[in-house]
Amino acid sequence: MVATARLDIRDLITGSGPFGPTEVKAVLELLGTDAAAHRDLRAAVRDLESVPERSPASSVKLGVCQRLLGKARDALETLKGGDGGALALFHQALAHVAEGAHDKACELFESARKAGYDAAACVAATAESLRSAGKLADAQKALDSLGAQGESSADFWAARAGVLADSGHGPADVAAACEKAIAIDPGHPGALFLLGVIADRVGNEEDAKAYYERSLARYPASVGALMNLGILYEDNDDFTKAQQCYRRVLEAFPDHPRARLFMKDSSASGDLQLDEQEMKQRDRLDQILCLPVSDFELSVRSRNCLQKMGIHTLGDLARTTEEEILASKNFGETSLVEIREMLASKGLSLGQIAQPVPVAEAVEAEPVEPSADEQEVYSMPITELNLSVRARKCTTKLGIMSVGDLIRRTAEDLLECKNFGVTSLNEVREKLTERGLKLRGD
Repeated sequence: MVATARLDIRDLITGSGPFGPTEVKAVLELLGTDAAAHRDLRAAVRDLESVPERSPASSVKLGVCQRLLGKARDALETLKGGDGGALALFHQALAHVAEGAHDKACELFESARKAGYDAAACVAATAESLRSAGKLADAQKALDSLGAQGESSADFWAARAGVLADSGHGPADVAAACEKAIAIDPGHPGALFLLGVIADRVGNEEDAKAYYERSLARYPASVGALMNLGILYEDNDDFTKAQQCYRRVLEAFPDHPRARLFMKDSSASGDLQLDEQEMKQRDRLDQILCLPVSDFELSVRSRNCLQKMGIHTLGDLARTTEEEILASKNFGETSLVEIREMLASKGLSLGQIAQPVPVAEAVEAEPVEPSADEQEVYSMPITELNLSVRARKCTTKLGIMSVGDLIRRTAEDLLECKNFGVTSLNEVREKLTERGLKLRGD
């Protein structure tokens, strides 16, 4: 048995050692648990692809690995130069499944079985292919043909569970078949996914999440498990993990419509959560800034100096610079240290929110008439910026209908709108920068 913990994928694939179903299974297990294994697999594929004249055995290795990387068409082309053995036939069939050619896949699965590949694996794969094509009766017939030979196969029981589920059987029958698969192979992704679906449908979210997560430990990850798990993460307000699930789907299928939609909605909800946190932090800061200086133990000299300067709250101090404090009569370094320590105890500092010193006003220049190109950009509808749902709603509330309306606003104007936080502000700035524009005051 191959020790997956120390498996050198690159050496296994490019070397001259054995390469059969056992080795492929070991590679799959490592790919599901070690991110570096994907890098090693891609490197091994590049090594083999660069060989001008490959042996039939090397072509089988390369073809199998191309299929593992999702390159079904490349795998089919490469496996044509293979040895025509059971492993090559089985993976050719799997590549045809990925391409939607189910009839050809079933034909090759049968050829692989006759060539000596595990009969239960071939029949189970045939049933899954027929099930994908909507031929449930044929899938059931294929499984029944295996007889007692399938009793010890996790693939067989998982395939039977899938057919039962699609045929409208009750969750108890589906779960029973899944449990038999799990008893043989505790990490079987198909059976774990179906158990997750059953738990999900009855509202047992914790069990559903655990099943989906376990199913993803086996490569390749199930799109269904990733999508369902992402939704469960969103229900728990864990938008970061939800987006990681959708991103994994989009990495393999960039145009997946549901993944793209869910990613957009999750990002908007995540922005809302961040904005709410920012609002809470702002409220806490406002409360601290309103605390009176008299609540703190200060020396008589410091207290008298602050009173003469009209400083009554911590907010007044945070708006005052050290230079202004030291300019006050009788206010020395000792009192300054005392004030610093008092502010630090509340996470503040002198001058933290001080207004910038105004520069000398220049003679106001005559307004410059915008060019025709600039006028065209300024009149562009705000929708042309392709802002997120949250940012777009906030600009609508503020009555901002065009890019010109937007650039006449300051960052502070936008932040005054409820639910418009720093994340949305940064997004607006990025969209304007792409067009060489800025908010007023930036």
